[in-house]
Amino acid sequence: MAAMAAGDEHAASEVLRGLARHLNCLNEDNKATRKRALEQIKRETVDKGLSSSVLQEVFSALLKPLLKCLSDPMERCRETAIAVITEFIRCVPKPEESLPYLMPCLAQRLGEKEILEPAEELRLSAVEMLTLTVETCGKHLAPYLSEMINILQRTIVDPFPDVKRESCKCTVKFAKCVPEHFHMQAESLVKPLMQTIAHQHSRVRVSVIETTGAVIQHGTGKNVDDVLSHLAQRLFDDSPQVRKAMTAVVGDWLLHMRDRYSYFHKLIPLLLSSINDEIPEIRLLATDLWRQVGAQWEKENEDDIKDKMDFLLTPPPFYPPGVERPGLGCRELVIRNLGRLVPAITHDVTDWLVPTRVRTSQLLSVLLLHAEDHSTQHLQPLLATLYRACTDSERDVVINCLAAAKLLGNFVPPAVFLKLLLDHVTTPYSSSHPWAPLMVLAAVLGGCSKPLLKPHLEQIANTLVQPDVCQEYQQVMYLEQLLACVDVLLHQCDSDCGSVSLQLLQVLVTVQGLSTDTNLSEKALESVQCLSKVQGLDSVMELYRQHMGQLLDWLSASVNTWSSYSPQRLQLHIIVIQSGPVIGEFVSQLMPLFRSCLQPDKDPEMRLSIFTMLAKLLLNAANTLDSQRHFHEESEKFLCDVLLPNLVWHAGRIAAAVRTSALSCLLALLHGGLLCLEEKLRPKVLSALEEDSQMSRLLACRSIATILRLIGTSLHPESLNKIYPELLKRLDDSSEEVRGVALQALGLWLSSLTKDYNPALCAPHLQLLFQQLLLHLDDPDASVQDQVLEILKKSSSIHPALLRREVEAVRDKQRTPLHCDELLQHIKLFTQK
Repeated sequence: MAAMAAGDEHAASEVLRGLARHLNCLNEDNKATRKRALEQIKRETVDKGLSSSVLQEVFSALLKPLLKCLSDPMERCRETAIAVITEFIRCVPKPEESLPYLMPCLAQRLGEKEILEPAEELRLSAVEMLTLTVETCGKHLAPYLSEMINILQRTIVDPFPDVKRESCKCTVKFAKCVPEHFHMQAESLVKPLMQTIAHQHSRVRVSVIETTGAVIQHGTGKNVDDVLSHLAQRLFDDSPQVRKAMTAVVGDWLLHMRDRYSYFHKLIPLLLSSINDEIPEIRLLATDLWRQVGAQWEKENEDDIKDKMDFLLTPPPFYPPGVERPGLGCRELVIRNLGRLVPAITHDVTDWLVPTRVRTSQLLSVLLLHAEDHSTQHLQPLLATLYRACTDSERDVVINCLAAAKLLGNFVPPAVFLKLLLDHVTTPYSSSHPWAPLMVLAAVLGGCSKPLLKPHLEQIANTLVQPDVCQEYQQVMYLEQLLACVDVLLHQCDSDCGSVSLQLLQVLVTVQGLSTDTNLSEKALESVQCLSKVQGLDSVMELYRQHMGQLLDWLSASVNTWSSYSPQRLQLHIIVIQSGPVIGEFVSQLMPLFRSCLQPDKDPEMRLSIFTMLAKLLLNAANTLDSQRHFHEESEKFLCDVLLPNLVWHAGRIAAAVRTSALSCLLALLHGGLLCLEEKLRPKVLSALEEDSQMSRLLACRSIATILRLIGTSLHPESLNKIYPELLKRLDDSSEEVRGVALQALGLWLSSLTKDYNPALCAPHLQLLFQQLLLHLDDPDASVQDQVLEILKKSSSIHPALLRREVEAVRDKQRTPLHCDELLQHIKLFTQK
């Protein structure tokens, strides 16, 4: 050995003797000379394959001159010097002997405020040399902790991305080499790392995250809070590799960090958020790490949970189907930290950034799945959070929150969640989003099982049917959620809903009445059909037959307070229209309701809408109000108590519209054959012929025509003589349609004259009628002329002599000789007969 050592020493001095001139050339001013000298030194030493012990000797002699070359003005000289030193460090058996000179030099070049090395590629080579030094010298670097930290603080924030990544690699290796010293100054690397964590290159971000993991792991543990918010931002990184690195680091801390128990409540949400990552590989990694964390916690706390083991291992009844139950340790970790996690969720679910809100809403479901029935004690803040989140403009946030609400329904006893939820439904948290509690209620009920829900059905249905709940708001969104609550009860409880069938029907009727959205009305009608189906009823008609009496009582209770804004008139509309023939079975109960709300002192707009509805029913009376032939018994009272008072003239457009709609009801009644009250009816209808509204005048004309058609021949001559002058006035009406109907009515009037009508006694009346009709024989409208001619021909049978005189008088004035001659011919023929 000694001989070999002596031989090596001799070989080393031979090499050094050969390098003497080159070493001298390193001090020359000529940069080409210096460059050649360095290349020669490299060729004669590291490139020559000398033995390691010879290299060690040579390195000791060459180190100082080589380090001096690191400051050479020529880039190529500095590059060669770094390459030579790097090779020496890699090949010599004791590279640590170079540290007293190497480290101060590198600290000066890279660790000062201003980095002295201008070339980024050389800074990279220098940091790579430093990494190699860490790998080869290991614990020997402990005395140079300050120099290392100074260098890394600067190089981590180096402008060149590759230098950043190499510095991160170097930091991780250094932390592992000297852990017992590193922790003293680890925190000074946190700031530069956090400055770099959002770098535009994803590979740099990955390196920084991995390095942060090592720095915190080998640090004092005081800097976790300084890095958590930065790491949390990486949950939303576009690069899957970055998110994967973040997941691995957090999982590693939860498993191995010395002070991890203090940070469970901050680290658990980060790892659990990755369980919902869109990339399967990250989801699997997070799930596996979380399983390990739970298993480790179980082992570490075995004595603490021994008593609970059997109880905790049995899944709760009605566990969500198709969901794997998390392990005991995982569940316990969440349960013990839930009090600190819920406020954080509440805060982040309203964050201004959409991705944060989406991730937080996903995390909420994961936490509730772990917490199971322990979420009961946090129910109040959880519900408040859900109300806020389900009003989010981002659809994914709402979907995730409703999934979380469904889990509450799975795990929290109905008696507990209903106590809070139903209070919030009756007095909503937010006036701008009153539907939020209903939306959450529907989701929670969707998670609750039928056996648990059944005892509470009545309480839920009674709340939904309260006027404050189902009649207070008309927004489509509110009504959709009200409908969703009914639908979920029908779905969850099926035939059990029979016990609350009336309340559910009342809610569905209200939704249809208040809805301005056709789709929503159709959905509500489908729910009515479903309600009849779950009870085994043949049709919606049967459902209405079952409840009609109670529905009409429900409406009657408030009828004296109705106005045009009352939802009850809309409910009434839905009930009478939808129940079809069934309403005819309850006419005796329905008519007092109509009488109450159609009194002349009631809101005119409300009366208008109810008369319009009535007119529709009366036009199809045989299949609605009169389906059982009971309406006839009520109709006379209805005419006297309701229709006639509403035909009395009052000023105003709304009052006129009410009279028009009352006239349309009257016409429908007359078509149904109600004519026993002609005396009371006639004055009102005749006065309606003077209405400003064309529609009113038309309806009045049609009503008179109908009366004459049906009972004209049984009217007293005095009654008949009061009718025709009003009809004559309408021959000058501005509306062609009104004139046409007035002429039809005059024709019917003439047909109503029986032998009881004495033409001689009534000659003045007939003379006026003939004169007025003859005036219209030369009407500009040919069809009017034809109608008038036909009516006059018809009247030849009544008083031919009088008619002839009037026609001749007109002909003598030569106004319409054509029609007059034809008419005189007709009278002549008639008298000859």
